[in-house]
Amino acid sequence: MEFKSIKNFQFHCSRKHAGVLPAQACNALHWTAVFCGLNMTHYHLYAIGNALVDSEYDVSDDRLAQMGVSKRHMTLIDETQRSALLAQVHDLKPRRTGGGSAGNTVVALSQLGGRSFYSCRVADDELGAFYRDDLQAQGVASNLQHAQLRPGQTGTCLVLVTPDAERTMCTYLGATAALDPSALHPQDIARSQIYYMEGYLASSPSGLQAALQGLDVARQNGVRTALTLSDVSMIRFCREGLQAMLGDGLDLLFANEEEAQTWCGSQDLPTVLRGLAPLARTICLTRGPKGALLIEGERLTEVAGVPAKAIDTNGAGDMFAGAFLYGVTHGMPAAQAATLANRAAAAVVAQHGCRLTRERLQGLLKALA
Repeated sequence: MEFKSIKNFQFHCSRKHAGVLPAQACNALHWTAVFCGLNMTHYHLYAIGNALVDSEYDVSDDRLAQMGVSKRHMTLIDETQRSALLAQVHDLKPRRTGGGSAGNTVVALSQLGGRSFYSCRVADDELGAFYRDDLQAQGVASNLQHAQLRPGQTGTCLVLVTPDAERTMCTYLGATAALDPSALHPQDIARSQIYYMEGYLASSPSGLQAALQGLDVARQNGVRTALTLSDVSMIRFCREGLQAMLGDGLDLLFANEEEAQTWCGSQDLPTVLRGLAPLARTICLTRGPKGALLIEGERLTEVAGVPAKAIDTNGAGDMFAGAFLYGVTHGMPAAQAATLANRAAAAVVAQHGCRLTRERLQGLLKALA
């Protein structure tokens, strides 16, 4: 079947939908029901993911090539590789921030005014204390606040930003490689609106086990479920784990265009959209400057992008997810939440670093009203 334009594209997904309401109306009622349940919940978002401290460097394409890492993607490295890579940027001054994909997302939601909880793992070292204190300063509750941290080395991410604003990540998991179900707070999952999983956990057997146990708790308590595919490398090498997180379908799925194409094995947009449709009730397909596409049942909505001079694309997807999740847990229709998310993502790529200030995010929120 041929389609003349994105705006006119419609398809019939294979999932069964209750009732006879149009898909858009069903989805609006769905999120209204979630929002109206706020008094029965404590957290808008409960997330689980890798706790990483980012060290971000500006590098030339030539230096990146000499370092031998895959541009624009995430590569898992061991301690020896980490030391070797750091030696190649010893003359550069890094920018250090709290990081981790889901960590960035919960911070964004918190800065916008939402309540969030983050399950993660750090070591009893200087970076671990930095990460724990940073979450607390941002208003994010976590399992770290009352946990006895174990010896080891907190996970780090070497973020290499080239002049074209693309980010390349080299991740040393450290302590977060041992993230397991003991990091979960089932009682807090049960009183959250949305349970959010970071796709990077698919690379860790114990982390995947923790994510799936949390998913079971969420489903048993009627908590909405969400996943980000995280990175092309996860799809290529850890697809089975991602498939386990998806199960029979989630409420929300986040993916960028390259991830979606890799998942579906095609660059043809109609084919990609049909392949994604059965995976979640609402799918956010982000497309950089082109904005985002929302797949809601049988309805496709194009949400315009926001012009921005990109300096650093690190954290754009995390920011989009945090702003979108804030929106849908605070009564916004999905398209309006995606508009806020596009604006937040455009703002974060126009600066160095994967996070915005609370004041900047609050300003974006007020401008949307």
